[in-house]
Amino acid sequence: QVRLVESGGGAVQAGGSLKLSCVTSGLTFQLNQLGWFRRAPGKEREEVGKIDTQGFTVYGDSVKGRFTISRDNEKDTMYLQMNRLKPEDTAFYYCARWTRAGSWALPENYDYWGQGTEVTVSS
Repeated sequence: QVRLVESGGGAVQAGGSLKLSCVTSGLTFQLNQLGWFRRAPGKEREEVGKIDTQGFTVYGDSVKGRFTISRDNEKDTMYLQMNRLKPEDTAFYYCARWTRAGSWALPENYDYWGQGTEVTVSS
């Protein structure tokens, strides 16, 4: 059974930082590409970024230069380091496994999802 569990969310002031974790089980972690998405209140799910098996990353325009995705194959865990947070980064953040079919930025191209962790950024 594949599971992805996010943690690390919380409340922070604008300009601050948070680091999210996504712990996986039930899959061969080092062979999988994983992504982060977020959903703000009243908005569609938005791509944050993706990391491939070699550690190469791509990011959505709204977070590029502020967020960094990494992975630890020994711990079967992916991370999202979020710096210079803005109120518009407030959302539930989800990790997911990419199916390797289609665009990395489309949520329908991911098959397993975590339950999400909430991030609130105050001004």
